Amino acid sequence: MPIAARARTFTESVIREMTRVAQQHGAINLAQGFPDFPMPEPMKDAACAAIHGDINQYAVTWGAPALRLAIAEKYHRWYQMDVDPDRDVTVTCGATEAMASVFLALIDPGEEVVVFEPFYENYGPDAILAGATPVFVPLLAPDWRVDEERLTAAMARRPKAIVLNTPHNPSGKVFTRAEIDLIARLVLEHDVRWVITDEIYEHIVYAGHHHPIATWPGLRERTVTISGLSKTYSCTGWRLGYAIAPEAASNAIRKVHDFLTVGAPAPLQAAAAVGMAFDADYYNHLMMDYRARRDLLCGALVEAGFTLTPPEGAYYVLTGFQDLSDKDDVSFARWLASDVGVATVPGSSFYRDAADGRGLVRFAFCKRRETLEQAVERLANLRAAV
Repeated sequence: MPIAARARTFTESVIREMTRVAQQHGAINLAQGFPDFPMPEPMKDAACAAIHGDINQYAVTWGAPALRLAIAEKYHRWYQMDVDPDRDVTVTCGATEAMASVFLALIDPGEEVVVFEPFYENYGPDAILAGATPVFVPLLAPDWRVDEERLTAAMARRPKAIVLNTPHNPSGKVFTRAEIDLIARLVLEHDVRWVITDEIYEHIVYAGHHHPIATWPGLRERTVTISGLSKTYSCTGWRLGYAIAPEAASNAIRKVHDFLTVGAPAPLQAAAAVGMAFDADYYNHLMMDYRARRDLLCGALVEAGFTLTPPEGAYYVLTGFQDLSDKDDVSFARWLASDVGVATVPGSSFYRDAADGRGLVRFAFCKRRETLEQAVERLANLRAAV
Protein backbone atom coordinates (compact mmCIF):
# COMPACT_ATOMS: atom_id res chain seq x y z
CA MET A 1 0.00 0.00 0.00
CA PRO A 2 1.43 3.43 -0.96
CA ILE A 3 1.62 5.01 2.50
CA ALA A 4 4.63 6.45 4.33
CA ALA A 5 6.76 4.03 6.32
CA ARG A 6 6.34 6.10 9.50
CA ALA A 7 2.57 5.55 9.45
CA ARG A 8 3.10 1.79 9.31
CA THR A 9 5.13 1.72 12.51
CA PHE A 10 2.37 2.58 15.00
CA THR A 11 -1.31 1.85 15.41
CA GLU A 12 -4.32 4.05 16.03
CA SER A 13 -4.97 5.06 19.63
CA VAL A 14 -6.00 1.98 21.61
CA ILE A 15 -7.63 4.26 24.19
CA ARG A 16 -9.97 5.84 21.65
CA GLU A 17 -10.56 2.45 20.04
CA MET A 18 -11.85 1.18 23.39
CA THR A 19 -14.29 4.09 23.52
CA ARG A 20 -15.77 2.78 20.26
CA VAL A 21 -15.90 -0.71 21.78
CA ALA A 22 -17.76 0.74 24.78
CA GLN A 23 -20.28 2.41 22.49
CA GLN A 24 -20.74 -0.79 20.49
CA HIS A 25 -21.61 -2.83 23.59
CA GLY A 26 -23.33 -0.16 25.68
CA ALA A 27 -20.55 -0.49 28.27
CA ILE A 28 -19.69 2.10 30.90
CA ASN A 29 -16.66 3.88 29.50
CA LEU A 30 -13.88 3.75 32.07
CA ALA A 31 -11.36 3.56 29.24
CA GLN A 32 -10.91 7.08 27.86
CA GLY A 33 -9.99 9.79 30.35
CA PHE A 34 -12.74 12.34 29.80
CA PRO A 35 -15.13 13.50 32.54
CA ASP A 36 -18.88 12.93 32.12
CA PHE A 37 -19.73 15.91 34.35
CA PRO A 38 -19.85 19.66 33.61
CA MET A 39 -16.89 21.99 33.52
CA PRO A 40 -16.86 25.17 35.68
CA GLU A 41 -19.74 27.53 34.95
CA PRO A 42 -17.63 30.75 34.92
CA MET A 43 -15.56 29.37 32.05
CA LYS A 44 -18.66 28.34 30.07
CA ASP A 45 -20.13 31.81 30.59
CA ALA A 46 -16.87 33.41 29.48
CA ALA A 47 -16.78 31.26 26.32
CA CYS A 48 -20.36 32.26 25.44
CA ALA A 49 -19.56 35.91 26.08
CA ALA A 50 -16.48 35.68 23.85
CA ILE A 51 -18.48 34.15 21.02
CA HIS A 52 -21.23 36.73 21.32
CA GLY A 53 -18.53 39.39 21.56
CA ASP A 54 -17.34 38.30 18.11
CA ILE A 55 -14.01 36.85 19.22
CA ASN A 56 -14.31 34.40 16.36
CA GLN A 57 -11.26 34.96 14.16
CA TYR A 58 -7.67 33.78 14.43
CA ALA A 59 -5.95 34.54 17.69
CA VAL A 60 -2.22 35.27 17.70
CA THR A 61 -0.67 32.03 16.46
CA TRP A 62 1.17 31.25 19.70
CA GLY A 63 -1.76 32.26 21.92
CA ALA A 64 -3.99 35.15 22.85
CA PRO A 65 -2.05 37.68 24.96
CA ALA A 66 -4.57 37.50 27.83
CA LEU A 67 -4.22 33.72 28.11
CA ARG A 68 -0.43 33.75 27.89
CA LEU A 69 -0.35 36.36 30.65
CA ALA A 70 -2.77 34.31 32.77
CA ILE A 71 -0.57 31.20 32.33
CA ALA A 72 2.56 33.14 33.32
CA GLU A 73 0.84 34.59 36.40
CA LYS A 74 -0.45 31.18 37.47
CA TYR A 75 3.03 29.62 37.28
CA HIS A 76 4.46 32.44 39.34
CA ARG A 77 1.66 32.11 41.89
CA TRP A 78 1.87 28.34 42.23
CA TYR A 79 5.52 27.51 41.56
CA GLN A 80 7.40 30.83 41.84
CA MET A 81 8.48 30.39 38.20
CA ASP A 82 9.31 33.55 36.31
CA VAL A 83 7.67 33.06 32.91
CA ASP A 84 7.70 35.70 30.18
CA PRO A 85 4.28 35.53 28.52
CA ASP A 86 5.57 37.05 25.29
CA ARG A 87 8.68 34.88 24.88
CA ASP A 88 8.20 31.65 26.81
CA VAL A 89 4.58 30.51 26.30
CA THR A 90 3.05 28.78 23.27
CA VAL A 91 -0.66 27.93 23.38
CA THR A 92 -1.50 24.79 21.38
CA CYS A 93 -4.45 22.59 20.44
CA GLY A 94 -4.17 20.47 23.56
CA ALA A 95 -1.14 19.13 25.40
CA THR A 96 -1.05 16.39 22.76
CA GLU A 97 -0.20 18.88 20.04
CA ALA A 98 2.23 20.63 22.39
CA MET A 99 4.17 17.38 22.86
CA ALA A 100 4.22 16.65 19.12
CA SER A 101 5.35 20.20 18.34
CA VAL A 102 8.13 19.99 20.94
CA PHE A 103 9.43 16.69 19.54
CA LEU A 104 9.41 18.02 15.99
CA ALA A 105 11.01 21.33 16.99
CA LEU A 106 13.75 20.09 19.31
CA ILE A 107 14.65 16.49 18.39
CA ASP A 108 16.52 15.52 15.23
CA PRO A 109 16.20 12.13 13.50
CA GLY A 110 18.33 9.49 15.18
CA GLU A 111 18.66 11.34 18.49
CA GLU A 112 17.72 9.41 21.62
CA VAL A 113 14.92 10.30 24.03
CA VAL A 114 14.53 8.58 27.40
CA VAL A 115 10.94 7.55 28.19
CA PHE A 116 9.72 5.89 31.39
CA GLU A 117 7.46 2.89 30.91
CA PRO A 118 4.62 2.22 31.22
CA PHE A 119 4.05 5.37 29.19
CA TYR A 120 1.16 7.36 27.77
CA GLU A 121 0.57 5.93 24.32
CA ASN A 122 1.31 9.15 22.38
CA TYR A 123 4.99 9.32 23.27
CA GLY A 124 6.00 6.46 20.98
CA PRO A 125 4.33 7.86 17.84
CA ASP A 126 5.68 11.34 18.70
CA ALA A 127 9.20 9.91 18.69
CA ILE A 128 8.56 8.07 15.41
CA LEU A 129 7.16 11.16 13.70
CA ALA A 130 10.26 13.11 14.77
CA GLY A 131 12.58 10.28 13.73
CA ALA A 132 13.84 10.00 17.30
CA THR A 133 14.94 6.79 19.03
CA PRO A 134 13.15 6.13 22.33
CA VAL A 135 15.17 4.55 25.15
CA PHE A 136 12.78 2.99 27.66
CA VAL A 137 13.41 2.91 31.41
CA PRO A 138 11.01 0.85 33.56
CA LEU A 139 9.08 2.06 36.56
CA LEU A 140 9.11 -0.84 39.00
CA ALA A 141 5.81 -2.25 40.24
CA PRO A 142 4.04 -2.36 42.61
CA ASP A 143 4.85 1.22 43.68
CA TRP A 144 6.19 2.28 40.26
CA ARG A 145 9.47 3.58 41.62
CA VAL A 146 12.26 4.70 39.30
CA ASP A 147 14.79 2.00 38.40
CA GLU A 148 17.86 4.05 39.33
CA GLU A 149 20.36 1.67 37.76
CA ARG A 150 18.55 1.53 34.42
CA LEU A 151 17.96 5.28 34.40
CA THR A 152 21.61 5.99 35.14
CA ALA A 153 22.67 3.71 32.27
CA ALA A 154 20.18 5.34 29.87
CA MET A 155 21.30 8.86 30.76
CA ALA A 156 24.97 7.88 30.39
CA ARG A 157 24.19 7.41 26.68
CA ARG A 158 23.84 11.22 26.57
CA PRO A 159 20.36 11.31 25.03
CA LYS A 160 19.04 14.55 23.59
CA ALA A 161 16.05 14.57 25.96
CA ILE A 162 14.10 12.80 28.67
CA VAL A 163 10.29 12.78 28.93
CA LEU A 164 8.94 13.15 32.46
CA ASN A 165 5.21 12.65 33.11
CA THR A 166 4.13 13.42 36.68
CA PRO A 167 1.52 12.75 37.95
CA HIS A 168 1.87 9.72 35.74
CA ASN A 169 -0.50 8.18 33.23
CA PRO A 170 -1.26 5.22 33.37
CA SER A 171 0.08 4.28 36.83
CA GLY A 172 -0.98 7.29 38.90
CA LYS A 173 2.55 7.63 40.28
CA VAL A 174 3.68 11.01 41.60
CA PHE A 175 7.45 11.32 41.28
CA THR A 176 9.08 12.06 44.64
CA ARG A 177 11.44 14.92 45.37
CA ALA A 178 14.27 12.39 45.64
CA GLU A 179 13.43 11.01 42.18
CA ILE A 180 13.31 14.51 40.68
CA ASP A 181 16.67 15.19 42.36
CA LEU A 182 18.09 12.07 40.70
CA ILE A 183 16.77 13.01 37.27
CA ALA A 184 18.03 16.59 37.61
CA ARG A 185 21.48 15.40 38.69
CA LEU A 186 21.77 13.00 35.76
CA VAL A 187 20.56 15.63 33.28
CA LEU A 188 23.29 18.02 34.37
CA GLU A 189 25.96 15.35 34.77
CA HIS A 190 25.47 14.02 31.24
CA ASP A 191 24.54 17.34 29.61
CA VAL A 192 21.11 16.13 28.48
CA ARG A 193 19.76 19.08 26.54
CA TRP A 194 16.04 18.84 27.25
CA VAL A 195 13.68 17.67 29.95
CA ILE A 196 10.24 17.52 28.33
CA THR A 197 7.62 17.37 31.07
CA ASP A 198 3.98 16.36 30.76
CA GLU A 199 2.28 17.91 33.79
CA ILE A 200 -1.34 17.77 32.62
CA TYR A 201 -2.46 16.22 35.96
CA GLU A 202 -0.50 18.67 38.12
CA HIS A 203 -3.48 19.57 40.35
CA ILE A 204 -4.79 16.03 40.83
CA VAL A 205 -2.47 14.75 43.57
CA TYR A 206 -3.55 12.60 46.55
CA ALA A 207 -0.17 11.64 48.03
CA GLY A 208 3.08 13.57 48.01
CA HIS A 209 3.41 16.80 46.03
CA HIS A 210 3.80 17.87 42.43
CA HIS A 211 7.41 18.95 41.86
CA PRO A 212 7.98 20.87 38.58
CA ILE A 213 11.54 20.03 37.56
CA ALA A 214 11.85 23.44 35.86
CA THR A 215 12.19 24.93 39.37
CA TRP A 216 15.36 22.90 40.12
CA PRO A 217 18.71 24.75 39.97
CA GLY A 218 20.13 24.68 36.47
CA LEU A 219 17.03 23.09 34.92
CA ARG A 220 14.92 26.09 33.86
CA GLU A 221 16.91 26.60 30.65
CA ARG A 222 16.74 22.88 29.85
CA THR A 223 13.04 22.25 30.53
CA VAL A 224 9.95 22.41 28.35
CA THR A 225 6.90 22.32 30.63
CA ILE A 226 3.74 21.01 28.97
CA SER A 227 0.28 21.20 30.48
CA GLY A 228 -3.23 22.21 29.53
CA LEU A 229 -6.83 22.72 30.56
CA SER A 230 -8.41 19.36 29.68
CA LYS A 231 -8.02 17.59 33.03
CA THR A 232 -7.92 20.45 35.53
CA TYR A 233 -11.04 22.15 34.15
CA SER A 234 -12.88 19.07 32.83
CA CYS A 235 -12.97 20.31 29.24
CA THR A 236 -11.12 17.73 27.15
CA GLY A 237 -13.05 18.77 24.04
CA TRP A 238 -11.78 22.33 24.16
CA ARG A 239 -8.31 21.18 23.09
CA LEU A 240 -6.26 23.84 24.84
CA GLY A 241 -2.72 23.13 25.95
CA TYR A 242 0.55 24.99 26.18
CA ALA A 243 4.30 24.67 26.32
CA ILE A 244 6.55 26.83 28.49
CA ALA A 245 10.14 26.92 27.29
CA PRO A 246 13.20 29.19 27.02
CA GLU A 247 12.89 31.78 24.27
CA ALA A 248 15.02 30.03 21.63
CA ALA A 249 13.13 26.77 22.09
CA SER A 250 9.79 28.60 22.12
CA ASN A 251 10.62 30.20 18.78
CA ALA A 252 11.18 26.76 17.25
CA ILE A 253 8.07 25.28 18.90
CA ARG A 254 5.97 28.18 17.63
CA LYS A 255 7.11 27.64 14.04
CA VAL A 256 6.14 23.96 14.13
CA HIS A 257 2.86 24.73 15.90
CA ASP A 258 2.03 27.39 13.30
CA PHE A 259 2.25 24.93 10.42
CA LEU A 260 0.49 22.11 12.28
CA THR A 261 -2.63 23.92 13.47
CA VAL A 262 -2.10 27.71 13.08
CA GLY A 263 -3.71 28.33 16.46
CA ALA A 264 -6.08 27.20 19.17
CA PRO A 265 -9.76 28.32 19.24
CA ALA A 266 -9.91 32.06 19.95
CA PRO A 267 -13.12 32.28 22.05
CA LEU A 268 -12.05 29.33 24.18
CA GLN A 269 -8.69 30.96 24.85
CA ALA A 270 -10.54 33.98 26.23
CA ALA A 271 -12.50 31.69 28.56
CA ALA A 272 -9.38 29.74 29.56
CA ALA A 273 -7.84 32.89 31.02
CA VAL A 274 -10.75 32.97 33.49
CA GLY A 275 -9.98 29.44 34.69
CA MET A 276 -6.30 30.22 35.15
CA ALA A 277 -7.28 32.81 37.76
CA PHE A 278 -9.19 30.35 40.00
CA ASP A 279 -7.96 30.31 43.59
CA ALA A 280 -6.63 27.37 45.62
CA ASP A 281 -10.12 26.46 46.84
CA TYR A 282 -11.08 25.27 43.36
CA TYR A 283 -8.05 22.97 43.08
CA ASN A 284 -8.50 21.61 46.60
CA HIS A 285 -12.10 20.63 45.86
CA LEU A 286 -11.03 19.10 42.55
CA MET A 287 -8.50 16.90 44.32
CA MET A 288 -10.87 15.87 47.12
CA ASP A 289 -13.64 14.96 44.69
CA TYR A 290 -11.25 12.81 42.66
CA ARG A 291 -9.86 11.15 45.77
CA ALA A 292 -13.38 10.05 46.73
CA ARG A 293 -13.92 8.66 43.23
CA ARG A 294 -10.57 6.87 43.40
CA ASP A 295 -11.42 5.23 46.71
CA LEU A 296 -14.84 4.09 45.48
CA LEU A 297 -13.50 2.45 42.32
CA CYS A 298 -10.31 0.99 43.82
CA GLY A 299 -12.27 -0.63 46.64
CA ALA A 300 -14.64 -2.25 44.14
CA LEU A 301 -11.78 -3.45 41.94
CA VAL A 302 -10.00 -5.13 44.85
CA GLU A 303 -13.28 -6.73 45.91
CA ALA A 304 -13.76 -7.99 42.35
CA GLY A 305 -10.33 -9.67 42.37
CA PHE A 306 -8.02 -7.16 40.67
CA THR A 307 -4.60 -6.33 42.12
CA LEU A 308 -3.53 -2.69 42.24
CA THR A 309 -1.55 0.04 43.93
CA PRO A 310 -3.83 3.01 44.72
CA PRO A 311 -2.78 5.90 42.47
CA GLU A 312 -1.06 8.88 44.10
CA GLY A 313 -2.24 11.27 41.38
CA ALA A 314 -4.06 11.64 38.04
CA TYR A 315 -7.35 9.77 37.58
CA TYR A 316 -6.36 6.31 36.43
CA VAL A 317 -5.60 3.01 38.14
CA LEU A 318 -3.49 0.33 36.46
CA THR A 319 -4.67 -3.09 37.63
CA GLY A 320 -3.62 -6.73 37.33
CA PHE A 321 -6.25 -9.32 36.41
CA GLN A 322 -4.11 -12.48 36.53
CA ASP A 323 -6.13 -13.89 39.44
CA LEU A 324 -9.31 -13.57 37.38
CA SER A 325 -8.38 -14.77 33.90
CA ASP A 326 -5.60 -16.21 31.78
CA LYS A 327 -6.69 -14.16 28.75
CA ASP A 328 -4.32 -11.62 27.27
CA ASP A 329 -5.05 -7.98 28.05
CA VAL A 330 -6.73 -7.16 24.73
CA SER A 331 -9.04 -10.18 24.90
CA PHE A 332 -9.82 -9.52 28.55
CA ALA A 333 -10.61 -5.83 27.94
CA ARG A 334 -12.93 -6.66 25.05
CA TRP A 335 -14.63 -9.41 27.11
CA LEU A 336 -15.02 -7.01 30.05
CA ALA A 337 -16.77 -4.50 27.78
CA SER A 338 -19.02 -7.01 26.01
CA ASP A 339 -19.92 -9.40 28.85
CA VAL A 340 -19.59 -7.32 32.01
CA GLY A 341 -20.38 -3.91 30.54
CA VAL A 342 -17.33 -1.96 31.72
CA ALA A 343 -14.76 -0.69 29.20
CA THR A 344 -11.09 -0.33 30.09
CA VAL A 345 -7.74 -0.05 28.28
CA PRO A 346 -5.44 -3.03 27.60
CA GLY A 347 -2.14 -2.66 29.43
CA SER A 348 -0.02 -3.54 26.40
CA SER A 349 -0.75 -0.12 24.87
CA PHE A 350 1.48 1.41 27.56
CA TYR A 351 4.54 -0.76 26.89
CA ARG A 352 7.07 -1.19 24.08
CA ASP A 353 6.84 -4.97 24.47
CA ALA A 354 3.17 -6.01 24.57
CA ALA A 355 4.08 -8.97 26.79
CA ASP A 356 4.95 -6.58 29.65
CA GLY A 357 1.35 -5.33 29.77
CA ARG A 358 -0.33 -8.65 29.05
CA GLY A 359 -1.86 -9.04 32.53
CA LEU A 360 -2.84 -5.38 33.02
CA VAL A 361 -5.78 -3.10 32.25
CA ARG A 362 -6.26 0.59 33.07
CA PHE A 363 -9.45 2.08 34.50
CA ALA A 364 -10.31 5.82 34.47
CA PHE A 365 -12.35 7.24 37.35
CA CYS A 366 -12.99 10.75 35.99
CA LYS A 367 -16.73 10.11 36.05
CA ARG A 368 -19.80 11.11 38.04
CA ARG A 369 -20.34 9.14 41.22
CA GLU A 370 -23.52 7.67 39.69
CA THR A 371 -21.50 6.40 36.72
CA LEU A 372 -18.91 4.81 38.97
CA GLU A 373 -21.60 3.24 41.15
CA GLN A 374 -23.13 1.63 38.06
CA ALA A 375 -19.70 0.30 37.12
CA VAL A 376 -19.23 -1.01 40.67
CA GLU A 377 -22.53 -2.90 40.41
CA ARG A 378 -21.42 -4.54 37.18
CA LEU A 379 -17.97 -5.39 38.51
CA ALA A 380 -19.58 -7.09 41.53
CA ASN A 381 -20.74 -9.82 39.15
CA LEU A 382 -17.33 -10.25 37.56
CA ARG A 383 -16.17 -13.39 39.38
CA ALA A 384 -19.39 -15.21 38.46
CA ALA A 385 -19.02 -14.16 34.81
CA VAL A 386 -15.38 -15.24 34.37
